[in-house]
Amino acid sequence: MGFFSRLKKAWQSPDEVARQAVEEYRREQGLQEAEQPAAEPEAEAPAAPPRPAAEPAPQAAEAVAPPVSDAAPTATEDWQADLTLALRQAEPRLSQWLNTIVEGVEEKGQGLWDRLAFLFKALGAPENEAKKFIADFAAWLDEMGYQAVPEFKSELQYRLALALELEDEEDERDRLFLKLSEGISKTREQITKRIDGLLSAHSSLNDEFWEEFEEILIMADVGMEAATQLMENLKARARKAGTDNPDDFKDLLRDELEDIFKVPPRIKAVNPPEVLMMVGVNGVGKTTTIAKLAYRARLQGRKVLIAAGDTFRAAAIEQLEVWANRVGAGFYAKAEGSDPAAVAFEAMDKAVSEGYDLLLLDTAGRLHTKINLMEELKKIERVVGKKHEGAPHRCVLVIDATTGQNALSQAKLFNEAVGVDEIILTKLDGTAKGGVVVAVTLQNKLPITFVGLGEKMEDLRPFNGKDFAKALLT
Repeated sequence: MGFFSRLKKAWQSPDEVARQAVEEYRREQGLQEAEQPAAEPEAEAPAAPPRPAAEPAPQAAEAVAPPVSDAAPTATEDWQADLTLALRQAEPRLSQWLNTIVEGVEEKGQGLWDRLAFLFKALGAPENEAKKFIADFAAWLDEMGYQAVPEFKSELQYRLALALELEDEEDERDRLFLKLSEGISKTREQITKRIDGLLSAHSSLNDEFWEEFEEILIMADVGMEAATQLMENLKARARKAGTDNPDDFKDLLRDELEDIFKVPPRIKAVNPPEVLMMVGVNGVGKTTTIAKLAYRARLQGRKVLIAAGDTFRAAAIEQLEVWANRVGAGFYAKAEGSDPAAVAFEAMDKAVSEGYDLLLLDTAGRLHTKINLMEELKKIERVVGKKHEGAPHRCVLVIDATTGQNALSQAKLFNEAVGVDEIILTKLDGTAKGGVVVAVTLQNKLPITFVGLGEKMEDLRPFNGKDFAKALLT
């Protein structure tokens, strides 16, 4: 359970809790009035153990040190008492807490770092985690050239959600749903408007209705095989529900999509370091997806190593190294044209010996119809497994949603060759044929774990089938 959940569980009267919090803070800081009425012995509460005062943000590495002082707050800094009161009275959501923290702060700087450190302490996070978070964020702001709070507030909330284990909370789920809904707007226009027209033109779910619905699916790149399977499943649902009323159709479709996207439980524990072998053809966004995965893992406190196993594509190694430096991940590569299996083996050795938590192994992406590429991937699997038992723990296929039916053949061939465990679908925000999401899942029985909904680091978001169905049909 994250910090957010624990706070909500203990939530009682905001006014009373706020009053007690301010009094407690004043006692700690020596701000309590000198004359206090003596309490009766039987009513005396046990004194709370003293807590260390919140420390402001840390000094970062030499090159990117945020302007944060190590001096402890003085007794005159009543802003902490006021901020405690405001946080207690705010609705228990990350977005509301962040609004409270940045209220009156227009730019990055000392005031922001102090307030962020205070938020971490208020949520019970370790002091060293707060210092590292603020140092990393300050370095990122310097690199991006952002100064004003509105320029980076969204990114700050995203990082806080990951760092404080709040990503599964209602507030972040709402943000994800809105992002997903915006991302599939072209697909929704292609499918939902046509479905609405279909429903208004028919009084029952008859044969003519199903034929027209099949055309809608094919136009959205669901594909013939997947469209047929989806229709048969929907017909069975309608019969089981005892309805042929078009008014019930969207509910039937939403329930069916939720079932299609259900991810079976799996064992997530691995012998560290965890190894992800990233596969996919050139041009699907594999390199940036690796960077985004590394970025997420880094924000969650994991030590990440990226290995450049695509040794043949021009500038592939240099491109991946740039991304590794940007997200603060370790990097391993050999000379261009080196044996990819040798790169994987040596990177695995580095990950084990230097205590990395996660190894992201890039691979070549030449045409998926080439037999030699598939054999190369199999060899990488073998040598990595010899070095680290159980590795690679997951084989992740990256697919470009805009390629439509080509995505289906890629999933089939890579799965047959190396046994794909999950799929990341990129560029979903740039296509009107997002029906490929349904087709890939139906035909290959592979879970979609993330979807790309933009170019920013925060735009690789966890995929939730229930939210996708809701966003598509709303």
